Amino acid sequence: MKQDTSVKVKYGVWGVIAGAAVAMIVGFGWGGWMTTSTAKGDTDEAVLASRAAICVAQFMKAPNHDQELKAFEETDSWKRSELIEKGGWDKMPGQGEASGAVAEACARGIEVLAAR
Repeated sequence: MKQDTSVKVKYGVWGVIAGAAVAMIVGFGWGGWMTTSTAKGDTDEAVLASRAAICVAQFMKAPNHDQELKAFEETDSWKRSELIEKGGWDKMPGQGEASGAVAEACARGIEVLAAR
């Protein structure tokens, strides 16, 4: 190989490496790219938020929701998720058991509504 060609190859390889690095920095920093774990975390947060919204709606649609809201407000803040679980509002339609995170998020949502 000629010396001219080896220099061109050397600089060409370094150019590809630098270009790839710049593309990754721009893509992950500003382009909206994300890793699998970040995407999974975002998805889990979105699912929890939607389930909490359904839970709050089920609580508010209960026939005796005024009494339940009063009992909710009288309950200590650390026991409110237990009240939600006992009422069954944290269960999604067709679901046997719900996670505790849904009950906690639901309790926070009901607290916001009760404050209004």
